[in-house]
Amino acid sequence: MAPRLQLEKAAWQWAETVKPEDITHEHIELAYRIAVLACKRGTCRRNCRGNPNCLVGIGEQSWLGEIDENAFHNIDDPNSERRDKNTFVGLTNLGATCYVNTFLQVWFHNLELRRALYRFQNSRAEGHNTDSDYEPRTICEHLQYLFALLQNSNRRYIDPSGLVKALGLDTGQQQDAQEFSKLFLSLLEDTLSKQKDPNLQNVIQQQFCGQFSYVTVCNKCGRESPLPSRFYELELNIQGHKNLTECVTEFLKEEKLDGDNRYYCESCQSKQNATRRIKLQSLPRTLNFQLMRFVFDRQSGHKKKLNTFISFPEVLDMRPFLEGQEKCTYELSAVLIHRGVSAYSGHYIAHVRDAHTNDWYKFNDEEIEKMEGKKLQLGIEEDIAETAKSQTRKPKCSKGYHCSRNAYMLVYKQVIFSPFIIQYFLSFLQKLVDQDNKKFEEWCNEMADMRKQSVDKGKAKHEEVKELYELLPAEDGQSYEFVPLEWLKKWLDDSTAIKEIDNSQFFCSHGKLHPDNIAEVKRISSKAADLLFGRYGGISRLGQSSLCRDCVTQRCRVIRLKNQLNEDYREVMNLVKAPLKSDESGFWIGKASLRSWRQLALDQLEEDEEETKHNSSKVNGERSSSSGSKERDGEEMKNFNEDILCYHGGLSIIENDRRVVSAEVWNKLRMYFPKAPEFPQNHESCQQCMRLEREGKENEALNRMMANEQKSSLLNLFQEKNRPTLQKWPQDTDVLYIVPHYFVDEWRKFIRRPAKGNPVSSVGNSILLCPHGGFMFTYDSMLQGDSDCLCLSMHSIALLWPAEWEVISRMFLVDQVISICRIHDKTQDNGIVQYQTHPDLCRECREGFIFQQQRDMREYAQATVYVRKVIDKKRMIKESAPEFSVSGSDVEDEREEPKIDGENDPDFSQSEGGAKRQKLNETGSFSVAPVTAASKSGIRRSTRHRKLRGEKALIVSANQTLKELKIQIMHAFSVAPFDQNLSIDGRCLTDDSATLGSLGVIPESIICLKADEPIADYAAMDDVYQGKCCLRLLKFSKRSVPFSIIYFCTFFFLSFF
Repeated sequence: MAPRLQLEKAAWQWAETVKPEDITHEHIELAYRIAVLACKRGTCRRNCRGNPNCLVGIGEQSWLGEIDENAFHNIDDPNSERRDKNTFVGLTNLGATCYVNTFLQVWFHNLELRRALYRFQNSRAEGHNTDSDYEPRTICEHLQYLFALLQNSNRRYIDPSGLVKALGLDTGQQQDAQEFSKLFLSLLEDTLSKQKDPNLQNVIQQQFCGQFSYVTVCNKCGRESPLPSRFYELELNIQGHKNLTECVTEFLKEEKLDGDNRYYCESCQSKQNATRRIKLQSLPRTLNFQLMRFVFDRQSGHKKKLNTFISFPEVLDMRPFLEGQEKCTYELSAVLIHRGVSAYSGHYIAHVRDAHTNDWYKFNDEEIEKMEGKKLQLGIEEDIAETAKSQTRKPKCSKGYHCSRNAYMLVYKQVIFSPFIIQYFLSFLQKLVDQDNKKFEEWCNEMADMRKQSVDKGKAKHEEVKELYELLPAEDGQSYEFVPLEWLKKWLDDSTAIKEIDNSQFFCSHGKLHPDNIAEVKRISSKAADLLFGRYGGISRLGQSSLCRDCVTQRCRVIRLKNQLNEDYREVMNLVKAPLKSDESGFWIGKASLRSWRQLALDQLEEDEEETKHNSSKVNGERSSSSGSKERDGEEMKNFNEDILCYHGGLSIIENDRRVVSAEVWNKLRMYFPKAPEFPQNHESCQQCMRLEREGKENEALNRMMANEQKSSLLNLFQEKNRPTLQKWPQDTDVLYIVPHYFVDEWRKFIRRPAKGNPVSSVGNSILLCPHGGFMFTYDSMLQGDSDCLCLSMHSIALLWPAEWEVISRMFLVDQVISICRIHDKTQDNGIVQYQTHPDLCRECREGFIFQQQRDMREYAQATVYVRKVIDKKRMIKESAPEFSVSGSDVEDEREEPKIDGENDPDFSQSEGGAKRQKLNETGSFSVAPVTAASKSGIRRSTRHRKLRGEKALIVSANQTLKELKIQIMHAFSVAPFDQNLSIDGRCLTDDSATLGSLGVIPESIICLKADEPIADYAAMDDVYQGKCCLRLLKFSKRSVPFSIIYFCTFFFLSFF
């Protein structure tokens, strides 16, 4: 079939030779493409939207071929959720709980632990009524029920969400797997220790708990000081090692204590050189090795993963590492794997050996895979892609050994201990499992019934569609109707709900089918239409009488005008160039309209055509914009000749925007713009506009006269010359007047451009007063400029001479007189003067204003603070070199000498006990000392913060804690939180849990950062980061770490984590 554009062109080709009044029914059918041949199956790859008779490629392929039952439903086979024979049960991953699933599978395969949990006294489960669902409450109840399901459930995998919720774990965030293991075993031990059965009380200790001692030997007297301690797993450093034996040896190696780290010997009663090492005294039945793959990187401030290959044996002999043991052999029982190169993401799986058959299984959440043979096969877990810098070749492993760069935990079982082969399973647990299996079987039957119903429904739909589709094509001479193409597609798509047939969206303004919508509908036989409307319902049927003659006639007229447009354009442009005859009367036309009339005509024709559509009429005569349209008064011209219309609808008084054309030209244009405004040459301009123009010129002359008079009377105020200041009070007057600086700014704008703005008529001094009518600012505040904080519309105040105030009082309306007076105290000889304002200062509002300012400074949501890194306690890093250049008025500020440690800063000196703050006397006046030479300059110092080198800006909030600020500083300066010493105004910030608002950190504060020297022992700091300082540092760490570092790390762990 021909492309859509070719079909469109062929449907209207007749319009070029047929006048609108000569259109026949044959022309209408050509426009609606009634006679276009229908496509045959196999000839079109997709449906021909331009052909209303094409019924191919609308979704009929799946109904006309062979029946596929799977296409009639989206329900998986419920038997795929059933547990296979002689396999284990998986666990559902709830988002980021794969690490939990791996440990649960490892603990489930510990037969002694499983047997003990089955014996856990659970009165709720024993007395449970099987008519309702069983819901465990405690951790042990959840684990007991979970293990029972893992053993005897018929499901392929089960949901551990009950246990995860009871533990309070975040399913969307991956936790530290090693910490989870220790905390869970500790919680389980605490719960089981409260049982009456002694076998239950000690099961965790028997299975996982071993004992070692930190032994310190004095080099002088040889005295040994053992400190016994228990462990549930041995944490081995893998950095720099190749196999498990080296890691254990490094864990037990001897450490020398000398220098500042000498040992205090109680026998010698002094500090002596000594040696310290760990002695293994007893090992548990299940020996867990934590390979410390996740370490702290000081450079980045985050954890990273060590992808170091470590080899480990299938059979481990621990006799060389024990004191006085003859035989201690362990067999590898489980390997826990972390897939991924990052410490913060990845996936956890477990390889576990079945204690009954010695077969190895890989547990990957819901998926469980049995390894071939009887040997461990790590498989693709070691093929995870690494970065180019860390790629290493896998070393060769000897027989009986395995090698891994992703294993993070190894589980060994003692060989001499025989596990329980006979399964121990209480009857009440079996009842709970049977209840769950019954629910599962009911679900399987329900899914099977739903599958069968969907298949039966699909088969019935198949026969219906096949029958109706054969009736759809309309033969020549048969009656026909139109139905929406999208509805036919949805009818043939069984996955969507079928709605009633609705043709209303395809109507034109005459209530019939618009020719442009023929691509959205299909022509079908009336017999098929009756069946479809009868079964599915519908409104607005479109039959043979729905072909719209009016729309076809309008489209024909538009096509003919478009074809004639280019010829008319050339003719009009030539006629415009010819001069108008003296006796000929012309018409006014806008110059912009004349330049763009061809584009406007195209827009007009398209709009006339759009108006015939039912839902496409534009609002308020709006038309589509075009590149050729010009603008008038900043708005796009949309209608022809509107550029000579005034706002009152008359002829514009601006003669430069219009010209006169002949009647012949105007008649040509009227063919395309019948509704355009018409103005004969003798038509008068708008009288209202002419009157307003005269009045505007008169007002402009008055404003200029007023501006000249005010400027001459207040010339110094306009030019900012000879202005009074409070820093240097004028000697020839004791009174100065105050007005808002906003008034002065607006008045100067009017003086500069009197014709462009309105004159200033009043002075609004009430903005400087409180609701009680009192003045809001003290002498000090006006001197220092805190009136800037009053409101957004008031930036400062302006001082006036008495003579200037007389002029202003005469020329402007003043709502309130505000002045400041200088009063000499004649009873004193020390030269002290007082200053008093009228109206007087309102103490209550002033204090409330200051309180609100201070409150706003401590209750902020997004504010900037500056962190400066210092190299010692007194000097900043290159403090004298700003990081940016200044311009304009800031150049003068930059020439000023910088203040050192608050020198010459009044706020700093007052807070430190220097010059006392100026106080108000009993009468509300101000007492000040004589003006010194330092204060005579009157130079306004800039309050804008200048960023220095070694300083960075951070966005903070008042409710943010100091701990969170340290994390921001770590990212900005690459200084770890425990290496940061922060201070502000000489005060050290140490409470990590306190908020910045409570610590006195306000917007624009400068926080000094002093970084400690890095500690050489990275492994020790890694322990601190991972929360192991209590175990490794406080319990006589074998590493040489000063006590001050141990104390600081302990404090950091308790406060920061």
